[in-house]
Amino acid sequence: MSKPSETALYGPVKSWLEHAGYEVKAEIGAADVVALRAGQPPVIVELKAGFSLTLLQQAVARQAVSDLVYVAVPRWSGKPGWRAFKGNVGLCKRLGVGVLSVRLKDGLVQVHADPGPFHPRKSQVKSRRLLSEFARRDGDPNTGGTKGKVVTAYRQDAEKLAACLAKKGPMKGAALAKVTGVQSATRMMAINHYGWFERVERGVYALTADGHEALAHRIVNK
Repeated sequence: MSKPSETALYGPVKSWLEHAGYEVKAEIGAADVVALRAGQPPVIVELKAGFSLTLLQQAVARQAVSDLVYVAVPRWSGKPGWRAFKGNVGLCKRLGVGVLSVRLKDGLVQVHADPGPFHPRKSQVKSRRLLSEFARRDGDPNTGGTKGKVVTAYRQDAEKLAACLAKKGPMKGAALAKVTGVQSATRMMAINHYGWFERVERGVYALTADGHEALAHRIVNK
């Protein structure tokens, strides 16, 4: 199924703006749609068959003319379409650009964001998590931008526990914590995220075959 043309969006967008009291004309200068209402700055709408970098660049360029800039795209379909659309709405908010969707079967125009300054809410939880991971990680074992496996502080702690068990044999979690400095040793081995540990008796853990293999692989690839 081919994408709808930009011209298919114009009629519904024009009707929506006229209903709000604007006089509307298409293709004024570089703008797809310009709407005027007495005593107010112009509303500019850029029409596209889908979100793209070009659309965002055009919308930002129109902000040199007016603060009231929208982009209009066809309404999404399905959950994947909604997820992509939602992400693009978030990006537009950060650019100060409004977002309209057009349901082509009946011409319904829906406003998802209005133009205006964006003030992102900071997440203290995410900030603390980021700083904690930075502080706990030993050295810099990863390459920025890699799509491979990331060596986290959690994995480094698990490797410390595995190395100690490989050297000393089964140990109590409290003893491991003291030797390795990994305070959460008992909890980590009980959760056993990587499948490296097994409880051999109450409070005592040993290294599994998978643990030995992972540790050997790490040593070989150092």
